[in-house]
Amino acid sequence: MRIGTSLAEPRGPDAFARLRDDLQRAADDGFSSAWMSHIFGLDALTALAVAGSQVPGIELGTAVVPTYPRHPAALAQQALTASAAVGGRLTLGIGLSHEIVIRDMYGYSFDRPARHMSEYLSILLPLLAGEPAAVTGETMRASITLSVPGPEPAGGVPVLLAALGPRMLRLAGQRASGTVLWMTGPATVRDYVVPTITQAAAASGRPAPRVVCILPVCVTDDPDQARARAERVFAIYGQLPSYRAMLDREGASGPGDVAIAGPEDAVAARIRELAAYGVTDFIAGEYARGDENRRTRDLLKALIAQSGEQESRE
Repeated sequence: MRIGTSLAEPRGPDAFARLRDDLQRAADDGFSSAWMSHIFGLDALTALAVAGSQVPGIELGTAVVPTYPRHPAALAQQALTASAAVGGRLTLGIGLSHEIVIRDMYGYSFDRPARHMSEYLSILLPLLAGEPAAVTGETMRASITLSVPGPEPAGGVPVLLAALGPRMLRLAGQRASGTVLWMTGPATVRDYVVPTITQAAAASGRPAPRVVCILPVCVTDDPDQARARAERVFAIYGQLPSYRAMLDREGASGPGDVAIAGPEDAVAARIRELAAYGVTDFIAGEYARGDENRRTRDLLKALIAQSGEQESRE
């Protein structure tokens, strides 16, 4: 299992310099990947293109770019440009977002989300692979070819879906490179996410999908306090329907219950547990402060080093 980190969105006039520094630190500390959310601040693809072009060697991912406000051809053009800027190290995480955002803030219909995503992929995926897209669907249409220059990975820019419901998980297994998760606890990953997406991929003759699992993590001697802080910091995710469904499936009252918090040995055990359950990439949502922040990063670096030693032996 690869270990990555989630990037905090920097603010202020030096935001790009701070993002570059955070990326450089992540690369220096051995993380395989760094992931940036796309909410109402910096445009994640633009920010990763700017800062990531200055930091070689680490995979850069979005977690995730909402689909509804962007035509898939426009998103493909932007993603190909960003990928070229960072030498083909981009992984494009996309998702539906939430009805409260898409309908109430952007003013789009949130009807038929699974149909929307299926037709969106029918346009996005061929364009990312350098092929033309010609689709006349019920929710999306396109007839377009792109000509973005620059280096491309084999097969184009990989796409992960933020997939929590069963239809979206099956779609991720059938057509995307995998899924990127948030606020999804270990039992839910083991008993629901991994079997659903893996079976869908196998039935479609596709390789085993990536399961990128992002969870809050904090090394501390006071796990109750750390979970209470996670409950406050991530409170909104206990209210949004898609995440609430995953918390309910886990039997969790809120975000604090799925945060990985405790002393070094307990946190390490829970992260290793995710690997045993089929997670291919654990992404640390580091939310600790002060000495707990240092301890958390030190533990993650130790786990990365141990993983590297195991790979060299194998």
